[in-house]
Amino acid sequence: RARPQCLPRSRSNWLRHTPSGSPPCIRSPMRAISVENVSKKFVLRPNKPSGLASGISSALGFGRRRDFWALRDVSFDVNQGEAIGIIGHNGAGKSTMLKILTGIMEPTRGAIRTRGRVSALIEVGAGFHPEMTGRENIYLNGSILGMTRSEVQRKLDDIVSFAEIEDFIDTPVKRYSSGMFARLGYAVAAHVEPQALLVDEVLAVGDLAFQQKCFRHMQSLVERGCAVILVTHSMNSAKQICSRLVWIHEGQVRVQGQVDDVARQYQ
Repeated sequence: RARPQCLPRSRSNWLRHTPSGSPPCIRSPMRAISVENVSKKFVLRPNKPSGLASGISSALGFGRRRDFWALRDVSFDVNQGEAIGIIGHNGAGKSTMLKILTGIMEPTRGAIRTRGRVSALIEVGAGFHPEMTGRENIYLNGSILGMTRSEVQRKLDDIVSFAEIEDFIDTPVKRYSSGMFARLGYAVAAHVEPQALLVDEVLAVGDLAFQQKCFRHMQSLVERGCAVILVTHSMNSAKQICSRLVWIHEGQVRVQGQVDDVARQYQ
């Protein structure tokens, strides 16, 4: 059989985030994100005491560096036009997984493959400069997310309208409330027209009406073929837009499957 042709790294092809390895091949035309046996290790280095405290710590074995595996062999796929939820208790490794998906971190082992433009909202106000106005931050954050200046200019009115901050668009964002931060941050990320949207549970700071507006928008993205990954503690939110759940427990996938089945086990 003929071998599949490998394509060069670009925004329109599979991108592999791995410490080492050759450019990957396209495996499936419908797959937007593929997570393959991803593990992430952090080295914990406590502050080194001095004097008598140092001698006591050494004698008792304290103060030594140790390895902490935030993720171990995590695997799942997300197809185009599909929304999945990642659930788990605080510290389970969900946010680490999102940061690896966005390229903020590299996995220690394993690979991430993404197709096309990936947009992420993983922290309220991430990428915003507090001294700059909302309008200026739209241009700044849009460029960070891969939008051109002309693209931002074309979508500016829609972004401002979606965020519902028309009266404050020329006010420095340091004067914004947390809810205004969330609305503007989501509005920019959502208008990147991504092939995949990654959303941490930052929308919890918004009011109920805005949360519902965001969920409706995510549903419309899924209907247009976008892949959505939502990290959430809310089973209601997951059931609203997700078709599958991935339950991460102590850095490992405990179970993944249909929303109702996984939610019942998790609860």
